[in-house]
Amino acid sequence: MQKKYNVVIEPGEDGWYVVTVPALPGCITQGKTVAEAEANAKEAIEAYLESLIKHQRKVPNQNRVSIREIAVEV
Repeated sequence: MQKKYNVVIEPGEDGWYVVTVPALPGCITQGKTVAEAEANAKEAIEAYLESLIKHQRKVPNQNRVSIREIAVEV
């Protein structure tokens, strides 16, 4: 079964790219390039899901997450 998850890729303070997965709390990785960060994110997501399954926990669906842009006055 294939699942898809949204990831957030942001530049870190050290010049690396930091990746978080909003649907999977605590699933964080990084890479020197965006491509490396994406590859590492795939591995991190797979490991996270394997751990959930091993511990008989529910695998979250992506549809619980909504990423929106919010405008604020500064």
